[in-house]
Amino acid sequence: MPRPARTRSALVAASAALAILLAGCVAEPGPGSPSGTATAIAPRPTPSGSITPFPLGASVSTTPLPADLPQGCRDLLDADVLAQLDGIPLNAEGMGGGIREDSSRICVWGEPGAATTRLVTVIGYSPEREARDALFALGQDGFTCYEPQGGLRCEKTWTDPILPVEDGRTLFWRDGVIVDTQYSNLSPDGYTDAVIAALWPAGGRTPKPSPTPSG
Repeated sequence: MPRPARTRSALVAASAALAILLAGCVAEPGPGSPSGTATAIAPRPTPSGSITPFPLGASVSTTPLPADLPQGCRDLLDADVLAQLDGIPLNAEGMGGGIREDSSRICVWGEPGAATTRLVTVIGYSPEREARDALFALGQDGFTCYEPQGGLRCEKTWTDPILPVEDGRTLFWRDGVIVDTQYSNLSPDGYTDAVIAALWPAGGRTPKPSPTPSG
């Protein structure tokens, strides 16, 4: 993700000004429960509501999802990325961070109620065939796709259709696991690379997959 995060004071000021444009808007209700299942995110739950969710489900994988998520979302990032996110709330109430029924984990960085300025990462299992088909489709839709760090990565940025800010999406799939990050006006430099390094430490090799699906 190419652009560094902006300072919190600038982000809050921009969000406050832009929020005037959206006065009176009401967030769409969504599924959730007090047991830790992901809840509905406040206005504009993702940078673009038209983005198709990535296919998730049972997958042959030897990569375990981090058991401490969503509480441990900071543990996925290095000091440089955390410095860029300094002062920005993580998994604030009503923003949607949590664990879904399909076992995927969600980390949400952003000010509650802000018109924009947020970053949402979903980490979950994704079957190989469905994942490759979805990434191929993204490549046909203008995403830049390549094969770094033992996996497949696709990324794209665009101007928000409502507000004058940059939105984007970066996806990385490896060993049956997808890291899908969608953001608006908040793109810390090195964010996805840090998550990849945490899930697949440098020098580590992905062992031969087990035939038993993980979900």
